Amino acid sequence: MDATIAKLKEWVDGSDNIVFFGGAGVSTESGIPDFRSVDGLYNQQYDYPPETILSHTFFVAEPAEFYRFYRAKMLALDAQPNAAHLKLAEWERMGKCRAVITQNIDGLHQKAGSKEVLELHGSVLRNYCMRCHKPYDVHDLAAGQGVPKCTCGGTIKPDVVLYEEGLDDDTIRRSVDYIRDADILIIGGTSLKVYPAAGLIDYYRGDKLVLIDRSPNPADRRADLVIHAPIGAVFAQL
Repeated sequence: MDATIAKLKEWVDGSDNIVFFGGAGVSTESGIPDFRSVDGLYNQQYDYPPETILSHTFFVAEPAEFYRFYRAKMLALDAQPNAAHLKLAEWERMGKCRAVITQNIDGLHQKAGSKEVLELHGSVLRNYCMRCHKPYDVHDLAAGQGVPKCTCGGTIKPDVVLYEEGLDDDTIRRSVDYIRDADILIIGGTSLKVYPAAGLIDYYRGDKLVLIDRSPNPADRRADLVIHAPIGAVFAQL
């Protein structure tokens, strides 16, 4: 076992107050592409850039094009949790992990068994009518074509935070509380470039800040332990 992974295991074994903060890299080992890597969505070609399509303005102005992209690229309903998701759920059952804070919208942490999951950017699994707020199952939305409509005639929107939309205040507050009080804060699979979510780590006050990612990160210099490796491969050793 690598010395840095051994150190992380030592910290984890001795703690009952771990908080995990994760991004797209947590789910790439489950076959879900991230946004900024060489093969990520931002480096693929479409009629519009993905960040434009996934904006509130575009959703309102071009809902049909939004849903064409969304169904093709944002839904991965057959994806399964990997070693990172499963280990975090195991730690929660053991009373070690207090919360998972995620920028992902795929629901894989819950599928793995985690209960206290704070979804900063919402979830593709939840959908609602913008007029009457009736909920809709994601499988109904995925199987349809065009712009999904409610029985009341309203447009159905995924419960995800699009560009130009604000994060949920209660989710932010709870995330800050967990991070501020954590013994160990493990950050995995995120470039820490998306704000305001990335700014949450500024609330951590402990001395066991762990960064796990495939590539070097500007935040590495702030960490007490840095591991450059796929997070699933790392968690499989813990």
